[in-house]
Amino acid sequence: MWRLMVFCLLATAWADDPEHPLSQSFIDIVNEKATTWRAGSNFPEHTSLAYIRGLMGVHPDAENFRLPPKLLHEEYDDDLPENFDSREQWPNCPTINEIRDQGSCGSCWAFGAVEAMSDRYCIHSDGKKHFRFSAEDLVSCCHTCGFGCNGGFPGAAWSYWVHKGLVSGGPFGSNQGCQPYVIAPCEHHVNGTRPSCEGEGGKTPKCVKKCQESYNGSYNDDKRYGKSSYSVSRQEKQIRLEIFKNGPVEGAFTVYEDLLNYKEGVYQHVHGKQLGGHAIRILGWGTENGTPYWLIANSWNTDWGDNGFFKILRGHDHCGIEGSISAGLPKYS
Repeated sequence: MWRLMVFCLLATAWADDPEHPLSQSFIDIVNEKATTWRAGSNFPEHTSLAYIRGLMGVHPDAENFRLPPKLLHEEYDDDLPENFDSREQWPNCPTINEIRDQGSCGSCWAFGAVEAMSDRYCIHSDGKKHFRFSAEDLVSCCHTCGFGCNGGFPGAAWSYWVHKGLVSGGPFGSNQGCQPYVIAPCEHHVNGTRPSCEGEGGKTPKCVKKCQESYNGSYNDDKRYGKSSYSVSRQEKQIRLEIFKNGPVEGAFTVYEDLLNYKEGVYQHVHGKQLGGHAIRILGWGTENGTPYWLIANSWNTDWGDNGFFKILRGHDHCGIEGSISAGLPKYS
């Protein structure tokens, strides 16, 4: 009873605190300031801020592990459409539509990477080959990529793909592939069926170089590799050309408290403190009501944002979104 009373008191206090980023009063302030997007509740107000901060898994040292840049794409004045969505461009590649869930682990650096790798593996086979690269394998076994659930380096993840390879693996509980993700998703709604999002980030799973027992194949035989890995120039048109020619890329940017409450529109930071660096997958671009945007897939499940996706201002390196783009090309054996 005492714990319940404390919980209720905390929830009430947070709801009335205009500076608490999950409170309704904070959301109201954001909506008063924002002109290109709308905020709403994505997390229960009692969600631990330690958990929220733990989602920001791009380590501050990630810039030291930035990949060598790729040669610039040749530019023409009329070579790109005004709107582009990889989901529509490559409809035979189902991973482009997927939203994954990193759970209570600062593994966004790995998710943004394996998501784009999976997309590109299909795209560059003309939709004939499908392979869901395992976030579990990358988070647990790439010791040069950073600190697992405590943050990592997106560039190093792409380099690891080239030099060490990655096995297949679907989401938690899916039984898909060699190594499905072992960290359970948590609940973004008060009355949902998943465990609540509380406490510090999860512990990094132990590196196990074998497939689950139900999988027909060995760990080493299941590995697929990248042919190349590189960074992309922060020039907005170069990023668009890269996506247009080769598929989705991994990006990293600074998250502020107001993004937690994104629902629709083109996000621009208007209120709240800095939370940390976060990695995502950029799959397209466009213009909405005169505002240019990047189309982005997050890794906080489909009940966050716009079914797991969001848009952010394009062409102004907003929150650093254009300054840390990683990518690579797949290798087929």
